[in-house]
Amino acid sequence: MTRSVSRDRAAVPEAVAVPPEIQARLTQAGLRRTLATRAVIGLFLARPAQGLTHAQVLAALQARGPAVNRVTLYRLLDRLAAIGVLERHTDGDRTWRFTLADGTDDAAVPRFECDACHQQFRLPDAAEPTRAVVEQLQHTLARLGHQGGRIDLAVHGTCAACAGDPAPDSN
Repeated sequence: MTRSVSRDRAAVPEAVAVPPEIQARLTQAGLRRTLATRAVIGLFLARPAQGLTHAQVLAALQARGPAVNRVTLYRLLDRLAAIGVLERHTDGDRTWRFTLADGTDDAAVPRFECDACHQQFRLPDAAEPTRAVVEQLQHTLARLGHQGGRIDLAVHGTCAACAGDPAPDSN
C-alpha cells in the first residue's frame, strides 16, 4: 500500500512556491491557487524568458503530471495575462506566446524576441529613447481621434546563442 501511495505522489508535481508579488495579483483578481495555477506559474518561473505556446504549456504540464483540460488552460493563460502575471505576444507565425511578466508595466521598455528559440530579452537601456517614441505615437493617435490602448515594441531576429555567436559579455 505504501508503494502505491508513493507512486501516486510521484505523479503529482511538487508544490510550487508562488512568489508574494504573484500571490498578491492572484488574490487581487480573485483567482484561486489551484494545482493547475501553481503548475503553470511554476513552469514559467522555471523558464522566465522562454515564450511558450498554449500547446507547449499543455505538453509540459502533461509531462509533469497534472491533468489540465486544454480549454481550462486557455482560460487560465488568458486570466494570468490579464492580471499581469504573464505577458502574451504574437510571434512571426501569428501564434500567441506567453512569458512570465517581469512585474513592470512600462510599455517603453522594448524587447527582443529570437525567432528561432522564442526567448525574449527586455532592453531596459533603450527605455528612455523609446519613451519619447511612445509619447509621439500616442500624440499622433490622439490627433487623429484614436485612443491607443496598448503599445508593444518588439524587435524580432536571431539571438546570439542561436546564431552561434558568443555573447559580448562572455569575453
